[in-house]
Amino acid sequence: MFSFPRIASTGLIILALFAATASFGETTMTSSGKNPYFVYFGTYTGAKSKGIYVSRFDTATGKLGAPELAAETKNPSFVAIHPNRRFLYAVGEFSSAGGKKGGVVSAFAIEPASGKLTLLNQQPAGGGGAPCYVSVDNAGGHALAANYGGGSIVVLAIKKDGSLGETTALVQHTGSSVNPQRQAGPHAHAINLDAANRFVFVPDLGLDKVMIYRYGPKGALTPNEPAFGSVAPGSGPRHIAFHPNGCFAYVINEMACTMTTFSYDAKRGELKELQSLSTLPAGESVQPGYSTAEVLAHPSGKFVYGSNRGHDTIAIFAVDPKSGKLTLVGHESTQGKVPRCFGLDPTGAYLLAANQSSDNVAVFRIDPKSGKLTPTGQSIEVGAPVCVMFMPVK
Repeated sequence: MFSFPRIASTGLIILALFAATASFGETTMTSSGKNPYFVYFGTYTGAKSKGIYVSRFDTATGKLGAPELAAETKNPSFVAIHPNRRFLYAVGEFSSAGGKKGGVVSAFAIEPASGKLTLLNQQPAGGGGAPCYVSVDNAGGHALAANYGGGSIVVLAIKKDGSLGETTALVQHTGSSVNPQRQAGPHAHAINLDAANRFVFVPDLGLDKVMIYRYGPKGALTPNEPAFGSVAPGSGPRHIAFHPNGCFAYVINEMACTMTTFSYDAKRGELKELQSLSTLPAGESVQPGYSTAEVLAHPSGKFVYGSNRGHDTIAIFAVDPKSGKLTLVGHESTQGKVPRCFGLDPTGAYLLAANQSSDNVAVFRIDPKSGKLTPTGQSIEVGAPVCVMFMPVK
């Protein structure tokens, strides 16, 4: 939701992009030398933002180019890229439009040379309003969106021309948890698929559960057995990221400022908790204004990162290769205020942090041995940035 109450890396979309583009990125670097990736920024629109922005990123130098407006649209807080890299999908995170309750999901065509976007169409995001996350299945057949406001999820068919078609699934979550102010009802905050395209995972902040669904080839959703993985009451699960080996998953909890590690059974779609750690420094408790936002696993599988809002840092964790469990390595200031999401470039060399309240995106170099972050000194101005998504330049 807006500021402290979402949703993208986006963890599975980014991880799938790593796998799909690693060799492509190396080829592009050899042939062109510079700026092999577009970086898209989802934002909250207002005085300093009009929609989705795009920059070019050079993985050889870590240089991030000046942002340009790719498409004017309202509150495109989260975006996802089609596997064929010809289309981009964005949520419109608002509660009502045209007298109807609920936000929208928009489809855009990507102009290969510039990265600019052309609107194809929009579809309602389902009941409840404030869609905060969108992903695309691994086959590129459907877009999936999570609605924070109403606690529902929706699946929309993708047509051959990239536009959005009919609703193939709409599921309304029910229930509550222990915090009467934040958890009186469901709040779906992200929606991701596993690598095999068999299961869908939905961290629901209001339920303290990661809901699990079986995913049908025609975009159908049916409750899995087991139907969910749980976190500690009052945690408020927000986003999920899978380890590249597919055996572990990491859930960042917005309200408790914790990171929960799960083992993952890919055959059953089952999550089992292994540990839960604070995302804050040792001995520091959650203060008013503190919350977490994004979680991503490094493509090497050696590190996991999480963003702390209010504390305004990226928490860095090392991954035990056998157990999947985490050990806190340290923290790095995001060079701004209220880091929402962040992105890892597909080579794994850089992290880009989107600071929502200071209107900037800062670039950090990743140490391949320790996972620690070093500011490069580069920062670009983007109004209320929320989402960071990489795509190879064709």
